[in-house]
Amino acid sequence: MRNVGWTVTIEAKFTTTKGCNEMKETMKGRVLAVNISEKKGTKKTNVHSCALLKDSGLEGDAHAGPWHRQVSLLADESIEKMRAKGLNVSYGDFAENITTEGIDLVHFPIGTEIRIGDSVLLRVTQIGKECHARCAIYYQAGDCVMPKEGIFAEVVSEGEVKVGDEIIIG
Repeated sequence: MRNVGWTVTIEAKFTTTKGCNEMKETMKGRVLAVNISEKKGTKKTNVHSCALLKDSGLEGDAHAGPWHRQVSLLADESIEKMRAKGLNVSYGDFAENITTEGIDLVHFPIGTEIRIGDSVLLRVTQIGKECHARCAIYYQAGDCVMPKEGIFAEVVSEGEVKVGDEIIIG
């Protein structure tokens, strides 16, 4: 009997293809919000579409620049955890640049490549972050998801990112 491979699709968001001696996993999600702020330490506003600049980040965002945390991403599934605690929070309230849906961001290893839309390519550089000063969310809920579940990336290939864009991992 010869192994010709198999494919399993779960909720049309996670596809795994397994052949004889290889395993390839592709996860798909989508962009729910594109958020920027003019100042650090503030909530970000959903601008719906924005240029992601190579080696910098989102155009006009206070966190953009030539460092390893050019873009921050947070899953809506993480935001929902805070809503379940009774908080009225929205996209950008955790200062994330890109709010995602359908992909398990926190479990990606450093170096994972994230494709967004037609041309954007990001590379994961950091999982979570140290929270130096407690934010307003922490004081409201006694917890915050961004330090544990947010991820950071550098822009490898630039382009426009917009709400509804497909995100492909793998």
